[in-house]
Amino acid sequence: MIKRDKIMLTGKKTLALTTILFAGVSAFAMSDMDLVKKVTKAGIKPIPSSKMEILKLVDDPKNPITDRKVELGKKLYFEPRLSKSGLISCNTCHNLAAGGVDGVAAAIGHKWTANPHHLNSPTVYNSVLNKAQFWDGRSPHLEDQAQGPIQAGPEMAAPAKLVVQRVTSMPGYVNEFKNTYGSSVKIDFKLIADTIAVFERTLVTPSSFDDFLNGNLDALTSEQKEGLNLFIDKGCTSCHNDIGLGGTMQAFEVAKKYKFASLGDFKGDKNGMVKTPTLRNIEETAPYFHNGGIWSLSEAVKEMGSVQLGLTISDKDAAKITTFLKTLTGEKPTIIYPILPVSTNKTPKPEFN
Repeated sequence: MIKRDKIMLTGKKTLALTTILFAGVSAFAMSDMDLVKKVTKAGIKPIPSSKMEILKLVDDPKNPITDRKVELGKKLYFEPRLSKSGLISCNTCHNLAAGGVDGVAAAIGHKWTANPHHLNSPTVYNSVLNKAQFWDGRSPHLEDQAQGPIQAGPEMAAPAKLVVQRVTSMPGYVNEFKNTYGSSVKIDFKLIADTIAVFERTLVTPSSFDDFLNGNLDALTSEQKEGLNLFIDKGCTSCHNDIGLGGTMQAFEVAKKYKFASLGDFKGDKNGMVKTPTLRNIEETAPYFHNGGIWSLSEAVKEMGSVQLGLTISDKDAAKITTFLKTLTGEKPTIIYPILPVSTNKTPKPEFN
């Protein structure tokens, strides 16, 4: 603040100084607005600031979100008895307390088995914003995706029939399904997976970056804005765009070979396309890439520059971009660990074969 008694100027000189001060403020604000426009032009959209608008964004008319579905879906998400061994839940590999991931390079599943393709567990947070699910994009939405890991041998290894037997053997679950879907509901495997997906649809994490795009120009520091500008100028938004800053199928190794390409045998879908991971909460989801080959975020930025853009990104520029990427660490929904229904004599026992 500049006090009047410290400025010994009068008349036109005072007016000139005032004009300069306001011109500086105006220019700075315009600079921020120009950056917002630049971000928008690059194809990036914010998570809405309104809870109602977020609900419209993530809801599925075919499987609408209700409070009861969310609560039941949460229990099933944390339910280890959906796995063959009775030890592994969705939260095992997609830990909501740890960025929605497991923190290891290759997912560990049934019988302590590492994923045979050395695939890394992607975050469940904001996964509803993805256009495709799984690294090879084989599922179009969360409802379909939720069926896969439960049945997959290297993951939860539970046949659909066993899952239904476990759930329907517990009166607590049966009653809750009836209260949620009606007394005549048929509890089948699809409904169980669909209910988990409803809960997952609510795991959206708006951040200071969204505040900035939604009009709070002070939500980011000048250093973060500089990193954002560099992120766009380097071409990162060619793959990391829209609301999720990722989640679409893209060609991989466009310019150069990925230096950890030999780690696992994953080659993408039939066309060699790979799902671009979301950058939201990226600082919490190491290790990076489909096979978890890189543990440092700044190193991942440099590798992406080389592999996808054919650029050599300096340590200094990588640090600036990383500073921006940390603005994508969002506010997590409050999750209270659920008390699960009691097993009965009819509940199929854990199997370890």
